[in-house]
This record gives sequence, C-alpha cells and structure tokens, in this order.
Amino acid sequence: MNGSVDTAHLLVVDDDARLRDLLQRFLNEQGFRITAVADAAAARRAIASMMFDLMVLDVMMPGESGLTLAESLRRDGNEVPILMLTARGAPEDRIAGLEHGVDDYLAKPFDPRELALRIRTILRRAAPPVATHGLPIAPVQLGPCWFDVERAELRGPEGVIRLTGGESALLQALARRVGEVLSREEIGTALGTPEAGERAIDVQVTRLRRKVETDPREPRFIQTVRHRGYVLRPGP
Repeated sequence: MNGSVDTAHLLVVDDDARLRDLLQRFLNEQGFRITAVADAAAARRAIASMMFDLMVLDVMMPGESGLTLAESLRRDGNEVPILMLTARGAPEDRIAGLEHGVDDYLAKPFDPRELALRIRTILRRAAPPVATHGLPIAPVQLGPCWFDVERAELRGPEGVIRLTGGESALLQALARRVGEVLSREEIGTALGTPEAGERAIDVQVTRLRRKVETDPREPRFIQTVRHRGYVLRPGP
C-alpha cells in the first residue's frame, strides 16, 4: 500500500467504455485515485510506469483476456491485488479466477457500493499490520521458511517470498491458531469473503501450499482435516 485505503491508486481495466467511465467516476467519488485503460496491453504499459495498490480487471476483453493477464503478472512476481469482474458468475468461473491468482471476484451486473466494499476489504488485507499492545506472536517455522505473523511476511533462504493478499491473510489466520482446525467458513471470514464457497477456499490453500511446502501434494505444514477444514502444523 502506497497510502491509506481510502486514497489508494487503482488501475481499472475494462474494454466497455461506458462501464469504464462509470467506474472511474464512482470510484473517484469514493476517494480513490483512478487510472482507467481499455485492454491488457494498455494495462501492461501502465503497470510498467506506475505503482498501483489494486487492479479492477475485466475477464473478457479483445486480445489478451483478464485471466491470462492475471496469470502472467503472478508468474512475473507482481502481487498487486486483483479484483476480477466478469459477466459469468458461475462458481467454476470464480474458481478459474482464483487459480490464476486473483484476490476476489465480482459478477456483473453488480452494485457499485459492493464493488467499493470489496476493494476496501482487499486493500485492508494487503495493508501493513497495525501495531497492537498485546503480546507479539512468535514467528512460525515452515521447514526452511519462517513466517512473521505480525508483519505477515514469509521469508525463505533467499529472502522474502511474495504472497498475494489472500495468501497472506490465509497464512496469518492459520498461524494465529497453530494446531487448531479452522473450518472453511472460519477461513472465509478471516479472508474478508465469508460468502466464499468451499472450493474457493481449497484453491487458496492449494496456491499457498505451492509456496510453503516442499511437495504440495504431500503437505507437511498446511494439513487437511477431512470434513473439518485445515490446520497449520509448523516444524523444521
């Protein structure tokens, strides 16, 4: 985050000129700074020259799709939070977005107030943690990696390992209750998306495992408890 949640700089990417203009006006009125572009190529140019706190990204666009752009950004190590917009609201479409590294998903048509609410939720999740007066939680060891729960920072032998806002919030939720089983409903609440389905939570866990497990297919640290949820079991 380059500033406060309410003055964040957002990149809006949508080929529908009317919707793009409406989003720009509405989000400006909400206090956000907005850069709006019509396609993935223009989004890439904007990202190369400016820092953004969040991207609002349409799925279906001429040329490169939003899903392909999101996947490419994640592959290149760019972890800018992404809220994806789509005319298709089926659960499998939401899952496809999460699998490509997006943080949240909103089906068209939508209430602009819900869009603003979801943007603020993602931004708060990505913001640096606020210091508290309680006892600090000790860092958690995950093999060769250490997760600083207070800073929401994962470090490996070669330095900081980039996490998306959703991955960071998920690992924080598990690390704050080490050894306790968290249901998918509890995890959804911790991620700020209590309406997320079970499959969506499973996808987030799968993505996180790829970053903390030696063999994500045989997880040592983030374990599944059948019919109940997930539990974090740290260790060397």
